[in-house]
Amino acid sequence: MPSRSDDPVSAALEQAATLIEQDVRAVAAVNPVVLIDGGSGAGKSTLASLLVRRWPVVGHVQLIALDSLYPGWDGLDNGVERALEWILRPHGRGYLGTWRRWDWETQAEAESHAVDPALGVIVEGSGILRASTAGLADVRIWVESAEASRKTRALARDGDTYRPHWDRWAAQERLHRERDYPRSLATRVVEVP
Repeated sequence: MPSRSDDPVSAALEQAATLIEQDVRAVAAVNPVVLIDGGSGAGKSTLASLLVRRWPVVGHVQLIALDSLYPGWDGLDNGVERALEWILRPHGRGYLGTWRRWDWETQAEAESHAVDPALGVIVEGSGILRASTAGLADVRIWVESAEASRKTRALARDGDTYRPHWDRWAAQERLHRERDYPRSLATRVVEVP
């Protein structure tokens, strides 16, 4: 069985986490905001988790996955709007933010979560990097990976839960890339095989 260092995806994400840790440190803020965008299966969640473990700022960082905000399989844009209104704008103004988790089973909003403006925040998810959010972030990451590789990883991770929805979700991601040019808004592009 290969070690993590022999896995090119893990190696790329580990290297990226090291560079992003340096980017966050260079911001020299007590509450930096990091956005991590990319297609489904690109490695955003893994990268965010690595960054949480390496967070270079005193105090813990708040990690919010857009998977907890998207209101269903057709909700990419609505999930980003929720992140903007409930998390990013309040945080940027120094106010306490509150977001509601989307319960995928009941198809309804569930419990609320607070976002402390005194602490850093990482928001990761497809669609998060666009003109309306870029100005509210200190570090903006685009994770680039070929669709075939992403699809293999995403379906291996989520299996039959995701399989029937892949095409409709991928269409929303394509629209986001064509309309919002997230890669051009990134302060760092991470290439994942």
